[in-house]
Amino acid sequence: MLSGTKNSCLKRLTRIEGQVRGLGRMVEDDRYCIDVITQISAVRAALRGVEEELLRDHVGHCIEHAIASGDQDEQRRKIAELLQVLGRTSR
Repeated sequence: MLSGTKNSCLKRLTRIEGQVRGLGRMVEDDRYCIDVITQISAVRAALRGVEEELLRDHVGHCIEHAIASGDQDEQRRKIAELLQVLGRTSR
């Protein structure tokens, strides 16, 4: 992972952590269900943003490195790995 991506993801995850703690407080305070659900949706969107950033980094760094290496076995492994994780994230 590139250091810029790492720093960006850590900042985003810290914000998401705060959002999740806020959700807990909302539930404790018996806040209106729709407000809680709206915030859950916001957390999901924020997590998707981190996921997308990490996928871009992976493709731009790890996959690109495998392609440049010329090692077909490594290329196949990286592509299979990517397809597997994309399959899991689309569920």
